[in-house]
Amino acid sequence: MSKVAKKPIQISEKIKLVIETNQVLVEGPLGKLEFIKNAGISIEQNENSIMVETKEDELKALSGTTRALISNMVHGVSVGWKKSLKLIGVGYRAKSQGNILELTVGYSHPVKYPIPDGLKIETPSQTEIIVSGIDKQKVGQVASEIRAVRPPEPYKGKGIRYDDENVVKKEAKKK
Repeated sequence: MSKVAKKPIQISEKIKLVIETNQVLVEGPLGKLEFIKNAGISIEQNENSIMVETKEDELKALSGTTRALISNMVHGVSVGWKKSLKLIGVGYRAKSQGNILELTVGYSHPVKYPIPDGLKIETPSQTEIIVSGIDKQKVGQVASEIRAVRPPEPYKGKGIRYDDENVVKKEAKKK
């Protein structure tokens, strides 16, 4: 079994986990998520922990992946996931109105990004964007799509970047 799959997943009393034949349903205070697992992987639920196991050698890596996905689902429905983005550049700003995020990032027109269902996008200031939700994959995908509108360029560092991202600037050409 993989090293990741050997660790148990701790769950609290406020989280409800239902394991059917190949479907895992996790429900918590923030919402509910479901996942379809491989038939060769077994999930055992104790009082306040979950163990993922497999008997087949071909599914060792998949058992670790399954454990990580279930752990992310448990964290998402109890605490939630969050990604922060910053806008660096003169005149760059973001505004969230209803179901649309409007980005002014140096193009001739403002870029309108539709906010997907199940996610929340906040703009505490004009140069900050916070994407939050219960599904880790969806939060990361939306943050990546917003960053792709104007990725940070290597000479001045202007663009949209993750809050913890470090952009290494290149040196300008010399005569």
